[in-house]
Amino acid sequence: MKKLILASLSALALLGVAACSDSGTDNTTTQSTNPPAAEEPMKPVAPAPDATKPAEPAPAAPAAPAQ
Repeated sequence: MKKLILASLSALALLGVAACSDSGTDNTTTQSTNPPAAEEPMKPVAPAPDATKPAEPAPAAPAAPAQ
């Protein structure tokens, strides 16, 4: 019985190592990207001279006196 348990655990460990090993047969390649050398940083856009101003809130009406 002990030999059967030992053989099962050995097989399980062997399969675990085989599944997680780095076998070196991975032929995937990666392509590096280099940023453009002449790229300028972004600048904020100036508003157009004919742009309208944002709406101003209406003036508050005076409160009626309490009686």
